Amino acid sequence: MRKLFGALALSLATLALPAQAAEWPERNVTVVVPFGAGGTTDMFARILAQAMQAKTGTPFVVENRPGAGGNIGSGAVAKAAPDGYTLLVGTVSTHAINPFLYKNMTFDTEKAFQPVTLIARLPNLLVVNPKVPAKTIPELVDYLKKNPGSVKYGSSGAGTSTHLASELFQIKTGTKMTHVPFRSSGDVMNNLAGEHIDLAFDNMTLAWPQAQGGTVRAIAVTSTERSPTAPEIPTVSESLSGFDATSWHGLFVPAGTPRPIVDRLAAEVKQIFGAADVQAKLKEVGAVPSPMTPEAFTTFIDAERAKWKDVVEASGVSIQ
Repeated sequence: MRKLFGALALSLATLALPAQAAEWPERNVTVVVPFGAGGTTDMFARILAQAMQAKTGTPFVVENRPGAGGNIGSGAVAKAAPDGYTLLVGTVSTHAINPFLYKNMTFDTEKAFQPVTLIARLPNLLVVNPKVPAKTIPELVDYLKKNPGSVKYGSSGAGTSTHLASELFQIKTGTKMTHVPFRSSGDVMNNLAGEHIDLAFDNMTLAWPQAQGGTVRAIAVTSTERSPTAPEIPTVSESLSGFDATSWHGLFVPAGTPRPIVDRLAAEVKQIFGAADVQAKLKEVGAVPSPMTPEAFTTFIDAERAKWKDVVEASGVSIQ
């Protein structure tokens, strides 16, 4: 009899899940951005929130919770109820780099979240100041090997994705450069244009306009495919097989969130970021919409974690 009632309860719970997804959302949904307002992560969250609010008639409220490289906001979502009312727009940093960079994580990134879908990829752009003689990847590698350690590269901070892109490049090419960390990408571009540093990997949003203006020279993009924003610029992988150092943004919910809600969110993101006006807006900042299934996104993250774990370890960088 106990087995019969147990099976009946399980059956009823299973039947209740689609209804739960159909009724969701019945109250405000919080979309956590683990960085400050105004960046690309914030932009993606607001596109999602505005579209979902317009569609459902329920408020989707973007909440910026910056700090500790994204760990403060991510940690808050990790501890939230798995009911579909707290979402996180995470990044390559929060989910593939920080677990190996920070030594005192208060949550398990892999176990605490259910990946929903990738939202977009944002290639970095490899740029040099005009005095660097190289104009192609082979020329740059040759230049670096002839000047080991003397070439200075900038980043928006130790352990950031732009820093680790440079570390990955050194690992792949067997070269050695000197790292000069700054507080922001804007500082990196200013120092590059001022010829205080020689090289940087930085996001297309800021670096491409600088290259178009002639203050820096674009060498290559870090995605495996050319960027729709600058199709004339080759990829690093065209000269250095397998190189990929793309920033990315994705949607996450706390682990245990009902699967029908996860599936609905994935479908909504695909529709929202597939719209022509949204794609045009993303192209302006160099982003490529890349929605995928929860399973595909989980596999994608696993591969990213394996890659960046090795790079973090090779860089020797750690944060307490």
